[in-house]
Amino acid sequence: MNFAAQLFYSSYLSERLERLYSPRPAIKDCEENDPFWEREELRLGPGQPGGSYKGGLISNGTVTRRPTLIEPERLKDFGEEELLNGDVKVHDIRVVGSPEIRLMDPPKTRRLSEFRVVSRPPVQYLRFEDISAAAFRIQSGIQKTPCTYSRLSKQYGMEIYLKKEQLHYTGSVKERGVLYLLTSLTQEQQRKGVIVASDCNFSMAVAHHAVELKIPVFVIMPSCCSSPRLRIYRDYGAMVISYGSTGHDSQNHARHLAKENGYLYLEEDESAAYLAGLGTVGMEIYEQVSKLDAVVVPAAGQYGLLAGTAAAIKHLNSEILVIGIEPEGFPLLLQSLKTDGPIKGMHSNPNKKLYGDLMERSLGVNTFQLAKKLVDKVISVSEEDALVAMLRFQEFERSTVDTEGAMGLAAILAGQLPELRGKKVAVVVSSANMELELVRQCVDRALVLDERVSKFSVQLGEWPGDMAKLLDVLSREDVRLLDVCHRRHSDKSDLFKAKVECVVETRDKTQSAQLRKTLSERYPYLCWLDR
Repeated sequence: MNFAAQLFYSSYLSERLERLYSPRPAIKDCEENDPFWEREELRLGPGQPGGSYKGGLISNGTVTRRPTLIEPERLKDFGEEELLNGDVKVHDIRVVGSPEIRLMDPPKTRRLSEFRVVSRPPVQYLRFEDISAAAFRIQSGIQKTPCTYSRLSKQYGMEIYLKKEQLHYTGSVKERGVLYLLTSLTQEQQRKGVIVASDCNFSMAVAHHAVELKIPVFVIMPSCCSSPRLRIYRDYGAMVISYGSTGHDSQNHARHLAKENGYLYLEEDESAAYLAGLGTVGMEIYEQVSKLDAVVVPAAGQYGLLAGTAAAIKHLNSEILVIGIEPEGFPLLLQSLKTDGPIKGMHSNPNKKLYGDLMERSLGVNTFQLAKKLVDKVISVSEEDALVAMLRFQEFERSTVDTEGAMGLAAILAGQLPELRGKKVAVVVSSANMELELVRQCVDRALVLDERVSKFSVQLGEWPGDMAKLLDVLSREDVRLLDVCHRRHSDKSDLFKAKVECVVETRDKTQSAQLRKTLSERYPYLCWLDR
């Protein structure tokens, strides 16, 4: 039933109900065959004169007509109706003709080569957002280390700012990455605990911060580890277990314990959380030093510090140079850049006392890609330059660092960065973990390398006063006598002669050169011993 028919049907019913319940004159029965719209009761307009109104309403004594909503002449538009038992039967009218429907043209087929393929950029392994999140997470557990102007700046012709990461509780920058790594673990893993098996800065940071976070931590060390180092781990609150005679034995035992008890075996790697924590160094340097030109970063170990710092610095200012420094005895990153891929199992022989377990480290694929993309220059420094840099730290900065922490300054004093003269440079001092006896040996060796400790031998006669004359010469030159050895009958051909060996210390290279000149003029049989 269409809308017009429904409207008429509702109007018709309302009239029927009103006539049923309102007083009206009798209505003559209509013929059965007459159409109902021709009835007199449905006509519009005033009543015919002289005729009686059928079906009208009475108002104020006057018979009125109720107007209909639809004119009878328009009823033919709605179809044929029949009055059957007071109901209306409606017949729908079929539409014979239908409008023509025009279909759209099919889409034009295009070749695959016509489409422009837009490749999505690859997901970055280490984003600046990750580093910012790490900085926010660790700010309550890691102190913001100073980045101060160095007294060595005028000596080397550049503004040097030292980022003193050795001032952390464990003496290493790796606390940043370790703390963010530990806080990123699930609650279930934190409840079970972690385990480490190497004596290095990473393990010390894990031992300290795991105890601070109430995470059970176990340290597996070989029997060759020194007692002072073991005492440090115990003082942090870790459970220390001695096992095996080598580092490989302790690592295998640690993996076995982790598998059996559900511990998480941690070792220094290139996880995103660890690198993001180390990258907070770059954020702090950028905030502390304005108008920075270059950042010099040690690149030993897992190279995470170099990759994370470069990611932060290059995001904040791509014009700042990032320079990586690695030891000459283990140039893993340099060789990897030459071969355009990380090298596995590099054969080298660095000094284990100075660089720890550096030979066991490896360069990960993600760390290599970050270094290749973001690091502007990588150079290597010799062991001798690193030792002299340690000496400079003690003399000018009144601080003790290890060889890894001194590598950045070693590259500057060795003259390998001439392009930084007159520039503002930040040098990251990464660590200062070295045993006291080894520090003493390094300082003694550095004094010799810096030509401030010299050793010579001279032949003297056995006449009284010859030894006193030599000591008088040394006294007039204002040098310090460290050791003297007087030997007689050293050679059968030198009768009535004595060989004297002296170890002296001078203020600098100038005084050392003056001493050599004076002694050479006085004693023709003088022999300077090699360093």
